[in-house]
Amino acid sequence: MAGFVEGRTGGGTGPGGRASAGMTGTVGSPARLSDPRDWKPKSGDIPTQPGVYRFRDASGRVLYVGKAINLRQRLSNYFQPPRSLHQRTRHMVLSANQVEWTVVGSDFEALQLEYTWIKEFDPPYNVKFRDDKTYPYMALTMADEAPRVMVTRNHRIPGARYFGPYPKVWAVRETIELMVKAFPIRTCSDSSYAKAMASGRPCFAGQIGRCGGPCSQKVTIEEHRAIVDQFVAFMASHDRSVIARLQREMKEASAAFEYERAARLRDRIQALENVLEKSAVVLPDGVDTDVFGVEEDELAAAVQQFVIRGGRVRGVRSWVVDKELDVTTGELVEQMLESAYESEPPPREIIVPALPDDASALESWLAAMRPRGGAVELRTARRGDKAAVLQTATLNAKQSLMLYKSKRSADYLARTRALTDLQDALGLPEAPLRMECYDVSHLGGTNIVASMVVFEDGLPKKSAYRKFAVNGYADDLESLHQVLTRRLSHLEDDEISGIEEEVQRRRFAYRPGLIIVDGGQPQVEAAARTLAELGIHDIPICGLAKRLEEIWLPGSDFPVILPRNSEALFMLQRIRDEAHRFAISFQRAKRSQDIGSVLAEVPGLGPARVKALLKHFGSVKQLRSASREQIGEVRGIGPAIAEAIVARLSPTSDNPAEDGEPASDG
Repeated sequence: MAGFVEGRTGGGTGPGGRASAGMTGTVGSPARLSDPRDWKPKSGDIPTQPGVYRFRDASGRVLYVGKAINLRQRLSNYFQPPRSLHQRTRHMVLSANQVEWTVVGSDFEALQLEYTWIKEFDPPYNVKFRDDKTYPYMALTMADEAPRVMVTRNHRIPGARYFGPYPKVWAVRETIELMVKAFPIRTCSDSSYAKAMASGRPCFAGQIGRCGGPCSQKVTIEEHRAIVDQFVAFMASHDRSVIARLQREMKEASAAFEYERAARLRDRIQALENVLEKSAVVLPDGVDTDVFGVEEDELAAAVQQFVIRGGRVRGVRSWVVDKELDVTTGELVEQMLESAYESEPPPREIIVPALPDDASALESWLAAMRPRGGAVELRTARRGDKAAVLQTATLNAKQSLMLYKSKRSADYLARTRALTDLQDALGLPEAPLRMECYDVSHLGGTNIVASMVVFEDGLPKKSAYRKFAVNGYADDLESLHQVLTRRLSHLEDDEISGIEEEVQRRRFAYRPGLIIVDGGQPQVEAAARTLAELGIHDIPICGLAKRLEEIWLPGSDFPVILPRNSEALFMLQRIRDEAHRFAISFQRAKRSQDIGSVLAEVPGLGPARVKALLKHFGSVKQLRSASREQIGEVRGIGPAIAEAIVARLSPTSDNPAEDGEPASDG
């Protein structure tokens, strides 16, 4: 930032008496304090201009870097009562012991300074983008006397022109092989080229027809440069006019009885056609854009980038994102774009799932990174072809996030570390090798069900999953009480021997080392009361509250807060999500079976009419609340049948399912 000078707060000038374009303030003390109120800055001391702020801990390490249009307004959000803060934000504030800020002249300068400081300090609470791999590119060394085409993962070759990234190395090599057939250029190494040019003998690759550079002794340096320019032009645009020109030349050669030349031109045309076929057409010709799909949860996100040039997907790239603090999708998009275009220029148009608040400043920052200038437009896509591409990118991001979680869960060392960390965090006598998680699901108080999922040694054991139907109406706490009572009443049978023992263990297997409930303090206390009523005092309980990812223990007024990147937290989240998924799937299946079986008992009401009823009302809840006249409006439903339906759907008690019905998908 031109003219940027730092100065201390309380002074009107910077070093040497010059007026400050930037102004830095620091609040804190040399010793770490656990209470932010001891080092909280006075509101009047914080400027209201745009700027960048840094939180530091007692050792001076930068914990978090952020920017703000209004520093006073943004920083005040961090000094609310701790319980009102998001869990990860609260953890960061309690770990800090000072905050400092720098005033700048505009949103654009704030964006630049924030980006610089994040790269310099690598703060642990800022978003972390983790490439799951280093992607291969096709590169042409345009700065060389005779440019060479090659596969590389190095993004910093001076003067090189890059194409990609490609998902796999073989995809780059296949494209190069086809392109070299159409535009024969140099492929040999620099040492082979130098040796061939010095000796006057073709390089080895040229001798076997794999190199078309001047070292093959078939073209001059000037002729080779012209072919390289054609190579680059086609890769940059995928212009079919090149193929049309070669087709004309082939016909002319054939008419002149130059059959060998015509055959070579035919092979070049076929190679270019193959290149075009391997590039998926997703947008009209001439459209250059990058499309970013994002799938996220509370702890992580996956980003999928489609590089589209000339309307074709020319490259793909994906990231895994660790979210240290609670950030909006717009804030995630901003940092995602900073990471994506750190080492390569952006296109003129970028499609994202959500626009950040300072989109205009980000557009200016991206435009400055284009080598020839020009505006950059950030857009969202709601309809049309670009929206379809965005949907595909988002679907790929969803798959990437699932794969990331699966790989992380399958890691034996990570699972072992997670169980050990969980033992330490919850004060357990031993690592919980068998964990059972419970979740309750219902729709407006009807069809109440619950799920029990089991993780053994950190992995799901689907054969041990169980599902429960809750008898009558009950709220979440009463439902949890019923389910735990029905499950834990079988613990006394653990001492049964012989065949009966094997039958029992096939139903509920072994005693859990930890019971987890989906919920916060109320759910945990309800579970603890149930165990106390049953006289069970040796099975630990905890709850995981979804909104803030806090771990609650019985009798505690404050939650256990695990580090954001903790393997233990990741495992708890996964088992909680699995319990929720299983409960929802059972609840939907039960609801569908329930209404179908009930309506099937109405005389004169066949499958077609049942389907018409559900389609007309849209949901079982709407059908249950409909009057006789409303039901009679459905095609094929007369007054008598409508009356019978109303009578049959009147509130009745459901029969409870057998305790611990085995999982149908396990």
